[in-house]
Amino acid sequence: MFLFISFMNSGSATLQVGFYRSTCPSAESVIRKAVNKAVARNPGIGAGLIRMHFHDCFVRGCDASILLDSTPGNPSEKEHPANNPSLRGFEVIDEAKAELESLCPRKVSCADILAFAARDSAYKLGSINYAVPAGRRDGLVSLEDEPSQNLPPFFFNAQQLEDNFARKGLSG
Repeated sequence: MFLFISFMNSGSATLQVGFYRSTCPSAESVIRKAVNKAVARNPGIGAGLIRMHFHDCFVRGCDASILLDSTPGNPSEKEHPANNPSLRGFEVIDEAKAELESLCPRKVSCADILAFAARDSAYKLGSINYAVPAGRRDGLVSLEDEPSQNLPPFFFNAQQLEDNFARKGLSG
């Protein structure tokens, strides 16, 4: 199911493999380097990045809204009990984004960084490799209550999980 989540898209962006080939050719290698470094220190970060990508995609589509911080009077998805304090790997995304901003300012979306990081984690942890189309747009909205409305609860059985994924347009 994870592979299908990687291809969910936000807004009207047209996704394509090699999206950054001309605008930021080193984008995927920069992200892979950050992921490999973090996973070498702590393999649990790889699973954390995959989970973060899932939580992001299941709420508003793959728009990096999970990365947005709360503002006064507006707690973000990060604050929801399904995400806080258990989501891990924010520092990996921050490191990759900082490097990419120094190389290719304002070119690579956080949504794509998260999608590539999840893919690179799957490869580093289990030799699972797949192409990730890119070109996602970053979201500007993140609401604390939305994970409750979208993420499957931990107590769902297999049929309930299958139904939940089907509502998102995914199949088993």
